[in-house]
Amino acid sequence: MTSPAAESGPEQPLGPLLIGLSGTRVSPEEAAWLSHPAVGGVVLFTRNYRDLTQLSKLTAAISETAGRDLLICVDHEGGRVQRFREGFTRLPPLAVLGRMYEESSSNALDFAYRHGRVMATELLLCGVDLSFAPVLDLGDRSVVIGDRAFAADPQVIVQLAGAYIGGMHDAGMSATGKHFPGHGSVEADSHTDDVCDQRPLELIEQADLIPFAALGPKLDAIMMAHVLYPSVDKRPAGYSPFWIKTVLRGKLAYGGTIFSDDLGMYAAKVAGGLAERVRDSLEAGCDAVLICDPADVKQLLANDDLLFPDADRALKMLKGRLTATRDEVERVSEWRQWKKTITQLELEHDKWV
Repeated sequence: MTSPAAESGPEQPLGPLLIGLSGTRVSPEEAAWLSHPAVGGVVLFTRNYRDLTQLSKLTAAISETAGRDLLICVDHEGGRVQRFREGFTRLPPLAVLGRMYEESSSNALDFAYRHGRVMATELLLCGVDLSFAPVLDLGDRSVVIGDRAFAADPQVIVQLAGAYIGGMHDAGMSATGKHFPGHGSVEADSHTDDVCDQRPLELIEQADLIPFAALGPKLDAIMMAHVLYPSVDKRPAGYSPFWIKTVLRGKLAYGGTIFSDDLGMYAAKVAGGLAERVRDSLEAGCDAVLICDPADVKQLLANDDLLFPDADRALKMLKGRLTATRDEVERVSEWRQWKKTITQLELEHDKWV
């Protein structure tokens, strides 16, 4: 299938919208979305997965239909946030690595590297460019973060996440730290509630910001939190020029890509309708924004009056770079052993958490 965009001349630059699709194939309506100039990528979910063969066909169809090399993304951290399961290695939640670190830091760092590399390689082999990982939030009070965090100690997070990122990079995948400036110190879930962190900037800098500051040079992208820090700014972080431009771009001198979190989440609705949420995120300094619900995508792209900036460079720099075939990877005995030990770690999850 070739889109009109592919036949009309030079390839369109990528737009700033990363959108969700409804099922395991690209529908005719979604084909039109993918060729829309505002779209720069796709975020996949469990609803988009049946098996390895189907996923590979879907990722190929996405860019072929769009007539552009769209960025294909997923949340695939391990534990309860692993969108694809059948045919993939069962990945333990990151908190398992934190518990292991308490007993043997060297073993934990080795497993963190393996976790990141296996996760990234398996996705890249199916045509998925990017997993939004690792989580850099503190494993403190948050219900939605919980065992998704490596640890409560920011210095332990720096060590484990650094090894994990190394594994991702060696596989050929970019790394995305989330959720800036930190979601782990508040109990509420931004998917279903407004989330407010009352601490002053000084306390956030002394804890939650440490992993982002230390790992900034290694992070290819950062995802913002839908959390309000009223002692710092009246706007939630994802809509805040202070957090994005003054702190992240300015004070931390971060030069990578900045994503919003999903603008369909409850805590994102404070900015108003979808068009207002997209506008406020981009004006605050995000390079790209996530619209994960297909119903929201349909509503947004039906508005012909919206203008979207070019996100071509910010997204293309994150494209996956794996060149090995599945057979080449599977023939390596060390790789098979890595998968086996990681699966065993997941099966022994209760021992560690």
